Amino acid sequence: MRVLGIDPGSRNTGLGVVESTDDGLRLVASECIRMGGEALTLRLAAIYRGVQGIIVEHRPQVAAIERVFVAHNARSALVLGQASGSATCSAVIGGCEVVEYSAREIKRAVVGIGNANKEQVQHMVRVLLGLRAPPGADEADALACAICHIHAAQIEAKLSGNLSDNLSDNRAS
Repeated sequence: MRVLGIDPGSRNTGLGVVESTDDGLRLVASECIRMGGEALTLRLAAIYRGVQGIIVEHRPQVAAIERVFVAHNARSALVLGQASGSATCSAVIGGCEVVEYSAREIKRAVVGIGNANKEQVQHMVRVLLGLRAPPGADEADALACAICHIHAAQIEAKLSGNLSDNLSDNRAS
């Protein structure tokens, strides 16, 4: 399974592709789309193109995106929602299934606690992917989102398998 993680932001959007293999997790690619003070519409277009580019190059099946939370003020929440929408739209048009996770869910899946700080997330992403150095904060958040989805999918598959096994066992009895 190959997953694109997205940490949407109106100034910096982190992107990271992680692959689940028989040997564990593998970093495929990561980058941060950095935008300056240009108009919001141009920043949204940059996010759209960035997501589109990484999908074309690395072909993930799923895009896992950090769910927008209520920001400090309404304007910030609206802008963050637009950045998230631009990334989501690009992923859907690129053929990816899109799933959302809260920041707490992502941190809990990667670090073990839902209120982990940025440095803890960066450290665990480095450890889980076997990297020599921790990735930048936005890339680490995107990679953590991808890792969160892989872990969730693995748990779901095990539960489904156990349920199927139990149903088969009950039918045979």
